[in-house]
Amino acid sequence: MKWFVFIAFAQPALAQNCAQPVDQSTALGEIIENLQLADTAIEADLFTQNLWRIWLDAPDERAQSLLDEGMRLRESQDYLGAVAVLSQLVNYCPDYAEAYNQRAFAHFLAKNYTAALADLDQAIAILPNHVAALSGRGLALFGLGRNQEAEVSIRRAVDLNPWLKERRLLLDPHGIEI
Repeated sequence: MKWFVFIAFAQPALAQNCAQPVDQSTALGEIIENLQLADTAIEADLFTQNLWRIWLDAPDERAQSLLDEGMRLRESQDYLGAVAVLSQLVNYCPDYAEAYNQRAFAHFLAKNYTAALADLDQAIAILPNHVAALSGRGLALFGLGRNQEAEVSIRRAVDLNPWLKERRLLLDPHGIEI
């Protein structure tokens, strides 16, 4: 009987764990390869939209709800509210790269570049080819006046996506001419 009581109390705690993010590395790699081979900006934009579909697909319903709410708050310029909700998501799903990337974006818009950089570094540690996090890292570094480091990060992003608009920030831009 005691064992049954333990199991009954243990199950809600287990239900509070975030589902492990699905490994999308193969799909992401294929999309990035297609981005590098894209012939037009329109074609590249379609591949970029596919990247975002994968990145914004949270591991479970609760994570998706937190992500959507955090992004809604950010879009309404409630950056502190967005950071608070996205912090819940980071705590709930510490292995979900987009949780850190979206919280970094809210920090960035609030001009808290140091906090944005910390989150972007975490997103990149989880997903090294996260083009948006690499680009965002460069922008945060520019915001901190660390221009040489910023160029390195943006160049890494442009290497993955030569159509990236942030390439214009490079002293010696490379990529696709638009």
